[in-house]
Amino acid sequence: MLKFVVKRLFWMIPSLFAVSFLAFVLIQLPPGDFVTTYIATLASSNEVIDQNTAASLRERFGLDQPMLVQYLKWIWGIVTRGDFGISFEWQQPVSGLIWERMALTLVLALASLIATWALALPIGVYSAVKKYSIGDYAFTAFTFFGLSIPSFLLALVLMYVAAVEFGADVGGLFSSEYETAPWSIAKMFDLLTHLWLPVAILAVSSTASLIRVMRANMLDELPKPYVTTARAKGLSEFRLLVKYPLRIALNPFISTIAWLLPNLISGSVVVAIVLNLPTAAPLLLQSLMAQDMYLAGAFVLLICALTLIGSLISDILLALVDPRIRLE
Repeated sequence: MLKFVVKRLFWMIPSLFAVSFLAFVLIQLPPGDFVTTYIATLASSNEVIDQNTAASLRERFGLDQPMLVQYLKWIWGIVTRGDFGISFEWQQPVSGLIWERMALTLVLALASLIATWALALPIGVYSAVKKYSIGDYAFTAFTFFGLSIPSFLLALVLMYVAAVEFGADVGGLFSSEYETAPWSIAKMFDLLTHLWLPVAILAVSSTASLIRVMRANMLDELPKPYVTTARAKGLSEFRLLVKYPLRIALNPFISTIAWLLPNLISGSVVVAIVLNLPTAAPLLLQSLMAQDMYLAGAFVLLICALTLIGSLISDILLALVDPRIRLE
């Protein structure tokens, strides 16, 4: 296992370099650059920039240099100094812009994961054990609803119900008086009062999907001989389920770690925009639209790194939980 982990860590290095280069190229493939987008934005406000000013802006941002030179300077700064560059649009260090959003993104993602697992695990087991019961049919209807309804539509409906019917403060993760306030117990409590709505919206589709997966896996395991043998030895039904079939059926849950970490940044962009959440996803979308290549490139590089780390963690946990999974 140690050899496997070291080998995977070693291969992460060229993978990150390859993805960073491809991301840098793809971000610059659309016609124009950040200065072109900036000029178009000013033109919509009846402001005009002459060619000399545009050329000086490109020189200031380094956009007058060949793309390969721009990439090498950017990646060299990351490797040697941990410097991801300066955001063109925000005129701030990219690292500061990213990390100030990642804390709230992490809180939201972990809360959604806990809610998803807390619901999907027992419901999936119940639906498998009580196959074709009224409860199973009810949960099956819920899964079809959760998988079919778009998240942004569910967000709009729940925002309307919460605001109109219950007078709740919706949109964002803080009340206006706490948005710029320093962290305190009151601000944390305010965060919790706003967190339930995005967590409920984000958890619906993932919960519905994992319920179906858990139910299917449990139905595959329950008829197997080892379950019959354990039941014949007199094990209680609860202990039997937890000790044997459930342990193997947990594999899909553990596998979700591989996409959970990158989903911290790229997931649920539309929901975050609809709910006006100060998370990483809207900033990523905005950087791509503005062709802010250093900010967008840093996000893509971080997504790739989190994907590789999540896959490694998932593989290690799968090998620990399921004795059938071993590296030969």
